[in-house]
Amino acid sequence: MHQNTQPYLSLVVPCYNEEAVIQLFYEQAIKTCTSINTPFEIIFVDDGSKDDTLKIVRQTANKDARVRYVSFSRNFGKEAALLAGLQAVRGEYIVTIDADGQDPLSLIPQMLEVVVSQGYDCAGARRINRKGEPPVRSFFARRFYRLMKKIADIEVVDGARDFRLMNRKYLEAVLSMPERNRFSKGIFPWLGFRTKWLEYENIERVTGKTRWSFWKLFTYSLDGIIAFSSKPLAIASILGIVLFLVALSFIIFIVIRRLVYGDPVAGWASTISVILFCSGIQLFTTGILGQYLAKIYTEVKQRPHFIVKEAG
Repeated sequence: MHQNTQPYLSLVVPCYNEEAVIQLFYEQAIKTCTSINTPFEIIFVDDGSKDDTLKIVRQTANKDARVRYVSFSRNFGKEAALLAGLQAVRGEYIVTIDADGQDPLSLIPQMLEVVVSQGYDCAGARRINRKGEPPVRSFFARRFYRLMKKIADIEVVDGARDFRLMNRKYLEAVLSMPERNRFSKGIFPWLGFRTKWLEYENIERVTGKTRWSFWKLFTYSLDGIIAFSSKPLAIASILGIVLFLVALSFIIFIVIRRLVYGDPVAGWASTISVILFCSGIQLFTTGILGQYLAKIYTEVKQRPHFIVKEAG
């Protein structure tokens, strides 16, 4: 049975195949939260794990009334897991944090101080370096953040993690956004409010390998761009206009050349090159339109963000 004490602090912990680190995270989280000397709860969200993550979390919840959990019927993704945890919290102040050990629990007291005593609505954590990451991944991550700053109407902070502490007002604003295509790194800054960033050196995973492959990160980045910027549509339109003007110029050149010099139109290779180039641009712009259309299709279906199989 869970205790009725209203928690002051709630930790939301998305988990996917984290059996190797769950127990260690729990022990460290209990130590950190106990040092704050205030009622707290830890909510593990099992995102359809295929290992013993749910079993370990269930056992932990049965032993400790401060631990609760939500388990999905399948893997719905980290964004869905975060949303489920945020919907389940009861605390006045809420922390979102990963279980892999890359988010320093030692920052939580400082985060709480920032929000409670300094008048901020949210305290976020950002890495000041990417030590230990593959160079290619770090390179493209930095390019993504620069691109988002240029084309989006929000400021996505380079190195920002999902590790943050927010007050109840901030939480209610997050939950007021019902969109299916969720991109938390964009949702948080879009809301506004006062946010203070706490910096720290990158920390490698306690054990195991990240489930975020390069392709998953790439598609996640595309989701973020499409969700918070319409400029790719403007780019597609501009490319169409430019190609139209180029084609018109070629037509005028060919007509004048034919009338003045009487030369037959030559250059099969150049013609094919122009056709292939234009076709490639058309497919590229059609793909941009298709991405936005696919997001609209997902929103219109109004399917639930996740299906809960078990909760405790």
